[in-house]
Amino acid sequence: QLQLVESGGGLVQPGGSLRLSCALAGFTRDNYAIGWFRQAPGEDRKGLSTISSRDGATYYTDSVKGRFTISRDNAKNTVYLQMNSLKPEDTGVYFCAASSGTPVYGLGWGEPLEFETWGQGTQVTVSA
Repeated sequence: QLQLVESGGGLVQPGGSLRLSCALAGFTRDNYAIGWFRQAPGEDRKGLSTISSRDGATYYTDSVKGRFTISRDNAKNTVYLQMNSLKPEDTGVYFCAASSGTPVYGLGWGEPLEFETWGQGTQVTVSA
């Protein structure tokens, strides 16, 4: 059974850093994409970044470019989201999700509906 488990959230001051982890279990697919999404209170879930296992390609939404970095450690079956220069507007619940569809090729990489399997989420709060 495919499972994703996020960790690493918490409270951080503006300008600070956090690293989120997404542990993958039960993966048998050759090609898949792992995306990170954020959901702020009262808002829709938004795609932040995605990495494809097919070629290692990475994708970022404009608001996090230059601040967030997505990476993977195949030996640990884990995908990371390094978040630097955090801002109060980065506050929300962060989810990782897996897709075997078009996000593998970079299409719809930030669209929640393109991802089939989701983790439970981890809270990130950026506040002084």
